[in-house]
Amino acid sequence: MRPHLDLRGIKCPLSWARARARLEAMARGEQLDLLLDDPQGARDIPRAAEASGHQVIATAVEGGLWRITIEA
Repeated sequence: MRPHLDLRGIKCPLSWARARARLEAMARGEQLDLLLDDPQGARDIPRAAEASGHQVIATAVEGGLWRITIEA
């Protein structure tokens, strides 16, 4: 099972700051699942991740929540 980070209730840009810190602590190639309920974060985090050199593997909407998988 992939590591995950529950960011529900946390607004962007704080949600991206937490995700970025976690990604930077991971080994290259590892994947992290993010769970968000903030529409702005769901839009901005994939762009910020790719701008930081990470790869967005998948995004999905699950009952008003977004699950974003990012490779460190």
